[in-house]
Amino acid sequence: MLSKSRLLKHWQESGIIKDKKILEAFKKIPREKFIKKEQGEEAYGDYPLPIGGGQTISQPTTVMLMTQALELKPGDKVLEVGTGSGYQAAIISRIIGKSGKLVSTEIVPELAESARQNIEKIGLKNVEIVHHDGSKGYINESPYDKIIVTAACPRIPKPLVSQLRENGIIVAPVGSLNEQVMVKARKKGSRLIEENLGDFMFVPLRGKHGY
Repeated sequence: MLSKSRLLKHWQESGIIKDKKILEAFKKIPREKFIKKEQGEEAYGDYPLPIGGGQTISQPTTVMLMTQALELKPGDKVLEVGTGSGYQAAIISRIIGKSGKLVSTEIVPELAESARQNIEKIGLKNVEIVHHDGSKGYINESPYDKIIVTAACPRIPKPLVSQLRENGIIVAPVGSLNEQVMVKARKKGSRLIEENLGDFMFVPLRGKHGY
């Protein structure tokens, strides 16, 4: 049986997800609202699902690990590169709260529109979804406290580094098209202090600084 409670139990018992704010957000955000109706029974399977446009909704464990790595706080301003279905945006939205703001960019226009509808359905007000090449960042709202890239990139795009606040955190899968390492990096001056969070596999980042 694929269930939300089973995933929560696994994360808590294994210690994979320790941040209680993230576990609470997962409880409150219905993943089934962000996938196709015919996939409903698979909403809490721990694997990615296709959402159209050659894109996927990441597996729940990956979403939570990336969110945990951001070290989110209420009031943070966050940039997400790659809205997809809007699910990760919804999780982040719950954690940063009404005093925070999430700007999420999506290069596929149909996905940007469907994600807007998904976010509206569950009543989240602190999310702005923009049809835009997120590999270039989104300078209108910069600087950001945290940045998350939800597609594989050959390297962390320079515009994202420049739009990140001092001591801000960026999380992104970096590597080849076939294999990436999840990088968590903190900005110190003009440099990024990087940490390796393990091997992952994502769809490729599109746009000027993607593949």
